[in-house]
Amino acid sequence: MNAFGRLFRITIFGESHGESVGVNIDGCPAGLSLSVEDFLADIERRKGGTQKGTTPRKEDDLPIFKSGVFNGRTTGAPLTILFENKNTRSTDYEKQRAVPRPGHADFVAHEKFGGYEDFRGGGHFSGRLTVALVAAGVIAKKLLATVGAGVPVRASILEIGGETDLEKGLQKAIDAKDTIGGIVECRVEGLPIGLGEPFFDSVESVLSHAVFAIPAIRGIEFGTGFAAARMFGSQHNDAIEDVSGRTRTNHAGGVVGGISNGNELVFRIAVKPTSSTPKEQLTLNWETSEQEIFSVKGRHDLCIALRVPVVLEAVTALVLTDLLLLEQRIPRRIGVREIPR
Repeated sequence: MNAFGRLFRITIFGESHGESVGVNIDGCPAGLSLSVEDFLADIERRKGGTQKGTTPRKEDDLPIFKSGVFNGRTTGAPLTILFENKNTRSTDYEKQRAVPRPGHADFVAHEKFGGYEDFRGGGHFSGRLTVALVAAGVIAKKLLATVGAGVPVRASILEIGGETDLEKGLQKAIDAKDTIGGIVECRVEGLPIGLGEPFFDSVESVLSHAVFAIPAIRGIEFGTGFAAARMFGSQHNDAIEDVSGRTRTNHAGGVVGGISNGNELVFRIAVKPTSSTPKEQLTLNWETSEQEIFSVKGRHDLCIALRVPVVLEAVTALVLTDLLLLEQRIPRRIGVREIPR
């Protein structure tokens, strides 16, 4: 459904053009310092309108704490954060109600929910909901910083449209008057050995589950990924160098047997081209039962991959925080507060 995690459990809610979107986090340890300022950097990275190739829709996206924070620290109770939707143009979607957009959830949502779904801007299926993921990720990153020397999570774009020169990749889409996809890589250092549970809760399994909750993700690979299918076993195996588990190579991407091995966690995801393209396409008009020419109007990203790194960091941090709580590597209470007598 809309919830994920075992001990660090999040639930996201809201619609693209509704009053607000938000997240509820159950299981956040008490005593973690938390303020609006903690969210600003990552929220800004997720925004459109500030970089070439992203949607011109702009939202302030200042977090509103509704529960779980008192005197600047988490209380241990469920934490609820809202983000208001202010810059909406719903009429763009009213006009095309009977014409589902190719590549979007319009048709399947209509069939599944019988026409009761909020179709404006994709409703609950919209990438707008990723602001809630990023907010939860901010908190998870703060918790990861309490583990050992810290567990930094960093994601970056490797290529756009098959080009490692990102500007060149974007220009291909601009010249074609179309949209384009990309590849994003995530790296995590400082993980202890032993996270993950075979078979169904392996590190790769849980991460993949979370990653595919990000709209537009089409694939994932760990370490050498699909290239491993073209290697010999003697090439792919990572030689263990010392008792810390450090390996000479990292073809496994930091996970062996579904369990973290203490080396850097490395994985990549494929992000599809934005489905909302100005190019003319064929789609079905369900009122006439006829196909017709269709072109998406409104404000959309040229390349969704540009905004994915911070979202990928967020879901990765969520998974790792949950796994570390399960292993009791993160305490249920951050620090000890003196109680007045």
